[in-house]
Amino acid sequence: MGLIKETNSQYYAGEQLYAGANVNPQTLIWPSAMTPLIWDSTATATSIPNFKIYIDNLETLPANYTLATATSEGVVTQTITLNLAVATTSTISVKLINQSLWDNYGSYAYTTLKDVINNFNMTYVGMDKIIPRCKRSDIVYHAKRGLQEFSYDTLKSVNQLELTIPPSLSLAIPQDYVNYVQLSWIDSGGVKHIIYPTRLTSNPTPLIQDSQGQPTQDVFGNNLEPAQSLTNERWKTNNQRNLSGLITDNIFDNANIYNWEWWKMAYGERFGLEPEISQKNGWFVINEREGKFSFSSDLAGQLIILEYISDGLAYDLDSKIPKMAEEALYLHIAYSILATRANTPEYLVARFKRDRSAQLRNAKIRLSNIKLEEFTQVMRGKSKWIKH
Repeated sequence: MGLIKETNSQYYAGEQLYAGANVNPQTLIWPSAMTPLIWDSTATATSIPNFKIYIDNLETLPANYTLATATSEGVVTQTITLNLAVATTSTISVKLINQSLWDNYGSYAYTTLKDVINNFNMTYVGMDKIIPRCKRSDIVYHAKRGLQEFSYDTLKSVNQLELTIPPSLSLAIPQDYVNYVQLSWIDSGGVKHIIYPTRLTSNPTPLIQDSQGQPTQDVFGNNLEPAQSLTNERWKTNNQRNLSGLITDNIFDNANIYNWEWWKMAYGERFGLEPEISQKNGWFVINEREGKFSFSSDLAGQLIILEYISDGLAYDLDSKIPKMAEEALYLHIAYSILATRANTPEYLVARFKRDRSAQLRNAKIRLSNIKLEEFTQVMRGKSKWIKH
């Protein structure tokens, strides 16, 4: 049996076709493999529909149909009742709205964590197999831990958010954030400019002190804290050009770049600057205490892209694993189970440790997605001659 569960029209257009039955009402069953017909899976009266119905390419009014949703053993079944008699020669089309928003394209390259657990339990556990018996909860635990470890340096698990820095110069850390990959602001041409972390400032816990320098407590004995630390206030109002040595554009107005003034003002002033801070893209720090990214004042109002790593478990067992790393995850689960069991032969543990390491290395190579043509294109510029 093939692995593709959708037709071309279902995959590309989010559309399911039905033939008219010349009965009133007519029941239409939406395929469970496709995206639900509503954004809200509870299917309440306030649910937002995500579909339209067409009969021979003419849209049908919502008053002519109703939607019902039922869930049994985790499987969601959605049924449309069409209160019209459609001729058998006519075609009924149920089509998703904004199908570009649903997570469907490219899904064939992945498998779910639930399928990995089921496949492992069927293949590796049982009589005359490597693992004679094992609780499903143990498999689930080691599968989740494996997915977490793989997500940090093997899987393509980098999430990207497009955000605007508010006047407060702070953005909340994303809900499924583990570590950042890169932050960059976007110019008018859509080009990224990397924002670097800085050691120039920090995010201390502020305290209110008395005249003797002692922290002041409230009636409950807790230290009083102001709404904003003085360090953060001074950082927000700081002129970044004083740190980076950035020359303002008006210096070059109506000036010939070959005259004496340009060499004096541009090159002379920049002598001796620290390379770490000699850039104009701004800085950020992570405020671990408040769970926020804090940015330098020159980035206020800028459009930025936040790239960060998640652990792959934000959506529990529906998490996706690239098929190129599927075998590595199987061997990780097997090795983890065997290594934590008493009376397991050491040679068997060592064998699966080697196999796991080899498959993980293969997964990294596959997912690195190195293309020779792209590599040579980047390296073409290395053949330029530098003339003195």
